[in-house]
Amino acid sequence: MTWSWEYLPSEEYVISGAPPALVAQVEKKADELVRAAEVLYLDGTLYRGENPKSKTANVSGGMFEYLTVVRHEQIYIVRVTYL
Repeated sequence: MTWSWEYLPSEEYVISGAPPALVAQVEKKADELVRAAEVLYLDGTLYRGENPKSKTANVSGGMFEYLTVVRHEQIYIVRVTYL
């Protein structure tokens, strides 16, 4: 399995109406979070600890909240806030 990210529950629900420039920043930061998780959890499928709590990431023009589910090797973007 390979780490990845996605919008939860859906892209339309999470980023509907967000400016394209902000969406690009969110997706770029999500890619960075995936790379960091791959290094921190070499094989997430074997992980038996608790998942990290939800976190917030700041990007130009807004911020977003995300969840890391280690055993799924997945980062879920659950909320995007823009100015």
